Amino acid sequence: MAEYYIGINNKQVGPLPVDELLRNGLKPDTLVWCQGMSGWEKAINVPELAALFAQPQPQYAPPAEGYQQPYQQPYQQPYQQPQYQYPQYQQPQYAQGGMGMPPKPDNNMIWAILSTVLCCLPIGIVAIIKASKVDTLYMQGNYAGAEEAAKSAKTWSLIGAGLGLLGGILYVILVVFAGIMSNY
Repeated sequence: MAEYYIGINNKQVGPLPVDELLRNGLKPDTLVWCQGMSGWEKAINVPELAALFAQPQPQYAPPAEGYQQPYQQPYQQPYQQPQYQYPQYQQPQYAQGGMGMPPKPDNNMIWAILSTVLCCLPIGIVAIIKASKVDTLYMQGNYAGAEEAAKSAKTWSLIGAGLGLLGGILYVILVVFAGIMSNY
C-alpha cells in the first residue's frame, strides 16, 4: 500500500500509510503526494483516498416476521447526500516538487501611481490597471501571468515617467526660448 505525504498548514507531513492519514488531519481538499504521482493533488481526486470520504450507507434491520408494509409501495432508497465534485486543481510546473510557489513578484503599484500623479495621467492609468492584476493572478496560481503583468506595469510606469520628464524638459526649453525672444 502506498504511503502519502500531506500538506498541512503549508508544511509537508509524512510519509504516512493510508490508515493514518485521517488521524493527521486529512480532508477532501488537503494536497497529497506519493511516489509515482506527477504532482500534488487534492485527496478527493486520488481514487485510493476518495474512498476515505465516502459516507457509509445506513444498514436497516429486516422487517419482523409477519410484518406487512401499510401501502405496499416499492422499496425506495433513502435520500443520499449528493457527492460534489471538487474542481481540478492545476499544480503549476514549478511547484511539482514542493509545496509552495515562488514569492509574489513586485506589482510596481507605487511607480504606477507616481507616474500617474506626477507625469502622465493616461499612461499611468494603464500602469495601475496592469499592477492591480498581479495580486489576482498570483492568488489564482498563475505565477507566469503575475510576472508578465508586473513587467508590463513597470514598462508602462517607465514610459509615463519618460514622457513626463521629456515634457518637463521641453517646457523649460520653451520658457527659456520665450525669455530670450522677449529681450529682442
